[in-house]
Amino acid sequence: MIFRRFYDAGLAQASYLIGCDGTSDAIVIDPNRDVEQYIAAAAAEKLHIRFVTDTHIHADYVSGARELAHLTGAALHLSAEGGAEWQYAFAAQDGATLLHDGDSIRVGRIRVDVLHTPGHTPEHLAFLVTDEAMSDRPVGIASGDFVFVGDVGRPDLLERAANFADTMRDSARVLYRSLERFRALPDYLQLWPGHGAGSACGKALGAMPQSTVGYEKIANWALAPRSEEAFIEEVLAGQPEPPTYFADMKRINRLGAPMLNGLPHPPMLEGTALADTLANGTLVIDTRSTDAYAAGFVPGTLNVPLSKAFSTYAGWFVPYDKPVCFIANSSDDAHLAARELAMIGLDHVTGWFPASAVSDWVTSSRTLGEVRQLHVSNIPFPLSSNVVVIDVRNRSEWDHGHIPGAIHIPMGHLPRRLADIPRGRPIVMHCQGGSRSAIGSSVLLRSGIDDVQNLRGGFAEWERQGKPIIRD
Repeated sequence: MIFRRFYDAGLAQASYLIGCDGTSDAIVIDPNRDVEQYIAAAAAEKLHIRFVTDTHIHADYVSGARELAHLTGAALHLSAEGGAEWQYAFAAQDGATLLHDGDSIRVGRIRVDVLHTPGHTPEHLAFLVTDEAMSDRPVGIASGDFVFVGDVGRPDLLERAANFADTMRDSARVLYRSLERFRALPDYLQLWPGHGAGSACGKALGAMPQSTVGYEKIANWALAPRSEEAFIEEVLAGQPEPPTYFADMKRINRLGAPMLNGLPHPPMLEGTALADTLANGTLVIDTRSTDAYAAGFVPGTLNVPLSKAFSTYAGWFVPYDKPVCFIANSSDDAHLAARELAMIGLDHVTGWFPASAVSDWVTSSRTLGEVRQLHVSNIPFPLSSNVVVIDVRNRSEWDHGHIPGAIHIPMGHLPRRLADIPRGRPIVMHCQGGSRSAIGSSVLLRSGIDDVQNLRGGFAEWERQGKPIIRD
């Protein structure tokens, strides 16, 4: 058996190429939209991708299964479990084979058995892999978002991200029962999860690329003995805020993602066109560092630094129905930013401006904005009526400890909650270390709220200085 793991750091997402060296047949499980990597890897291993499948309708990235099957002529296999609301709308059109619990896919001398593992989503499947050339016992399980290293797939996304009301407790109950089935698997079985640390599909994902069923029975909090009701309470507690784009991902992946036809390479635009670009309603994302942006930015732009979390942070704010441009330090940065947006289905990138466009803005007799940086020692405490402190961290961070008198608005919720922010006073934004609040500051400034300052060092510095804290 030939085994290749692919990991996208920006999405904290894993996919797998599994092939039979005797027959050259291969299957790809949970491909993302960068499909050329699988085609190139298969060619390097002298494999032919005969089958492509997804464990479930993903909420955090656009599946590449449909396009990969189209490009390679592979047979597309999709879940038929979960009921009518959880069927792939394009399955019949694309000639997909529908999978049920107990089905098998023959990949040369490799058998891939289908397990229905609902809870994270109703249609979720896991794939039990047996290399029959070596043994009649399975070697591993591609678990998707069912079981991770150290965690399990959160059962609340249908309600909190996809707006299926009153479903999270029922989903948690179903997940508890699916985990009973997982516990019955042999301890030696390798675990190949669909995500790693940093994914919003769980709350405590480990950074190890893989594990074993036996180790997870020992170390995974969700597999410790407890009652069903106790599990439900614990699995729903402390889950991170799901990005708003998750609902769009569910829709896109259910209806069928459009063909990308190669990763995007947006053209460079003349810096003189920046004013007109902003005026016509295009969202301009400044991908420079928060420090560079704070020192001088073009009014009306949004700062999302090009980091590992770029797609996650941008996904909170970028609309799916409007064009997007970048300000970037290089063409490589611009192309990477466009790729990261494409991975979550944001395909309307029309171009990019070099960082020199910011300097050109000044030479055209225009004024740059600045984000003032505030030190903890400069915040009056107790907080007076002369200042507003906005905490943009997640709910679990807030509950762990927060500044008395601060207002809690998670970063991604700022555009929808502008009316909740008092006016007429300086606004101090903070997160844990200063990066998310810098993005949040640019959101407020872009909305026309001018007197905004960023707390350098964030809550971590507040805590380090021994300032008062409330814990919920």
